[in-house]
Amino acid sequence: MMKHEKLLDVMHLTAKGLHGAGVMETKTMLEFDALCLPPVQDYSADQIKRLRLRSNTSQAVFAASLNTSTSTVQKWEQGVKHPDGPSLNY
Repeated sequence: MMKHEKLLDVMHLTAKGLHGAGVMETKTMLEFDALCLPPVQDYSADQIKRLRLRSNTSQAVFAASLNTSTSTVQKWEQGVKHPDGPSLNY
């Protein structure tokens, strides 16, 4: 873990304490939460297919769990499209 990541962890923990004590507004706490999200990983077509197969689901079930279409999952697995936005957060 890099120094700035440790510092961010300490700041986030402090913010949680302040929020829990009623000193920090929820809106500010949510901003801290957003700042502390881990970087989004970029998945290759093979990685997406392996994730789906490891979860033992069809493309349709996998798509439904990510709130997207079966054709989108097919395109991801073919490398035609890449997941973006909320799909990467699952």
